[in-house]
Amino acid sequence: MKYYAYFPGCSAEATAVGLGISCQAITEPLDMELIELEGWTCCGSTPYGSLDELESVAVAARNLALAEKTGLDLVTPCSSCFLTLTKANLHVKENRQLMEQVNEALAVVNLEYHGNVRVRHLIEVLVNDITLEVIATKVKRPLSGLKVAPYYGCQLVRPDYGFDNPEFPQSLDRLVESLGAEAVPYPLKSHCCGGALVISEENLALDLIHKLLANAVENGAQCIITPCPLCHTNLDAYQSRVNSKFKTNYNLPILF
Repeated sequence: MKYYAYFPGCSAEATAVGLGISCQAITEPLDMELIELEGWTCCGSTPYGSLDELESVAVAARNLALAEKTGLDLVTPCSSCFLTLTKANLHVKENRQLMEQVNEALAVVNLEYHGNVRVRHLIEVLVNDITLEVIATKVKRPLSGLKVAPYYGCQLVRPDYGFDNPEFPQSLDRLVESLGAEAVPYPLKSHCCGGALVISEENLALDLIHKLLANAVENGAQCIITPCPLCHTNLDAYQSRVNSKFKTNYNLPILF
């Protein structure tokens, strides 16, 4: 049995409940346990860092400090949480003054962070710790004949944090194939979906979503998979608006 401190993130308990349920559903057959981090709070999300870097790092570091007390790797299924927590972790370890400022803030809630946590995305854990070979042996109903476009989004592999190629990632492709499905060629697999711009710049985001859907369909995909809650929302919930704007007829399932 492999044990991990689990950071579900806000989306997995709100707009992306299916992601949280799915993560817990696979743990028992894969002999792993995701132990939810007691007292976790929002990681601060990606945009916060553009408003106040110190505050955003302190918010993320509070969760890192809680994880450090468990002595386990901190695992999250959310691409945005992974990026935010990883960046905060790197910044405090590389900047002694920032570490001191963050710990001054954490002292108010009787916490301290020493930089000893390893932040990991669930996909990387599945591929490298559990291994695709073991996952393949656990499959009850192979997804034979299903053509899948693996969509990484822009936060899972950028900047380069070492577990996959930022321009041509393969981890999701290999995971899809270990389940018996076919990972179709998908050149836009790590392009941005527009993220939160769908609120402030909807037309721009719809254009990006349209390109992603078109690229998947052109390559024969019957569905798109993604680990990112925001990518899932954009590609799924905004298909009808894309169809309305571009006179298309997309009806492509988007799956976690």
